[in-house]
Amino acid sequence: MNGGLVDVRPVQPVDEPPGGPPRTAGRRWTAWLWCLVAAVVGVSLAAGATVVGAYTKLSGNIRHVEVDAKDLGTRPVKVSKALNILIVGSDTRSGANAKYGHRDLGERTDTIILAHMSPDRGNAMLISFPRDSLVQLPACPRKNGLPGQRPHIGMINESFNFGGIGCTWRTIESLTGIHIDHFAKVDFTGFKSMVNALGGVEICVPKAIDDKKAMLHLAAGKQVVKGEQALGYVRARYSLGDGSDIGRIQRQQMFIASMIKKAMSGATLADPAKLFHFLDAATRSVTTDPQLTVSVMKDLASSAQGLAAGNIRFVTTPWRYSLTQPGRVEWVQPQAKQLFRLVATDTKIKGSNIKTGRQGKVPKSKIEIVVQNGTNRSGLGGQVAAALEQRGYTVVKVGDLKRKPYAKTTIRYATDGQTRVPTLAGDLVVSRNAAVANVTTTRLVLVIGSDWKGLKAAPVSEDDLKGIDATQDSCSAA
Repeated sequence: MNGGLVDVRPVQPVDEPPGGPPRTAGRRWTAWLWCLVAAVVGVSLAAGATVVGAYTKLSGNIRHVEVDAKDLGTRPVKVSKALNILIVGSDTRSGANAKYGHRDLGERTDTIILAHMSPDRGNAMLISFPRDSLVQLPACPRKNGLPGQRPHIGMINESFNFGGIGCTWRTIESLTGIHIDHFAKVDFTGFKSMVNALGGVEICVPKAIDDKKAMLHLAAGKQVVKGEQALGYVRARYSLGDGSDIGRIQRQQMFIASMIKKAMSGATLADPAKLFHFLDAATRSVTTDPQLTVSVMKDLASSAQGLAAGNIRFVTTPWRYSLTQPGRVEWVQPQAKQLFRLVATDTKIKGSNIKTGRQGKVPKSKIEIVVQNGTNRSGLGGQVAAALEQRGYTVVKVGDLKRKPYAKTTIRYATDGQTRVPTLAGDLVVSRNAAVANVTTTRLVLVIGSDWKGLKAAPVSEDDLKGIDATQDSCSAA
């Protein structure tokens, strides 16, 4: 990204003892640093271990699955030396994972992340794709006993079930236009092993949790979780937050950040036995493509030695709740496409020509709007209200105008609300303003007229990509 998609200041590893770990050992072992991020989300990078036997063991732990180039179809062109790795968390219920329930439909991707490392390996961005996303799925061939995938609108995590990792790879490339270099997969049991190898991960729970479905029982407050508790915490959905997949993604990102902080701490890096135990668990938990060779892993790990926690950033694909299928989400355009384009070309936002939309003096969060549908298009008022709320406005009421059709889209305002008008008008393609006398309110009334042309495209900004970095976690955010 010519230095990274988002400017972030390097942050030193936390909890490092005075003087830090021994310089030589630290340099060798921190070459494995990216393996932490990798291990949590599925990427395993082998670097120069202290002894040949250890290096050989770690390398031999990794399982491989071939992805045929022809199964990927027409692919995006690789336009930079950045490295893009598709990471999937498998929800298979076979083998050691059988106790997590039975599923007739096979294996799906419980987590989908695209890890992007800048050409200089000094910055990393992990983009989460909500598994409830409704997207255009491409055709995938039958293979290895799987039925294949026909082109259709469906949930993004269907591809793995229909066509395996090759189909998921093809789906993400077709949706984002980003050339993917490698894939990595980790399952439930492997995730637990990695957490246990670190001695557990600290989390903060605002209130007690008793979720039998997720096998999760936690007291309120700050605590260290291992094994089943850790897995239940990142898998739980309905008992935490708003019960959405988005809330779970945010919790997973915080958990990964907490893991990164612990693995980058002096207590881990200065203890070769502890670090090797973690790396051993990580490599035993991972399946990758054969092209992610030992040589590639060594080169990547070596070049990532200077990667600091503050330079590892987590973002979620811009989204909104679906207006047609409750419980599902849709990607917000053009913001999602712009994000993908920035990643595909490794373009840094700062200094680019991308600008945040025109703003008035009053922020959107302070503006209350009454939406009135003045057209004969049924349901248009609700659609406009949802779009405005996605932009950050507060819609207090939605209704129909008594006399229809109304010709011109109009923002009605009282004197007290006049300063709010430029902000709303700046987001509308077409509108006019109309002052209302003898009324005292700061609220605006948006009357949707027959000339309605929607909202202006909101370009992606640095705030859209802010997300969190690996110096943050559920405890620091509490």
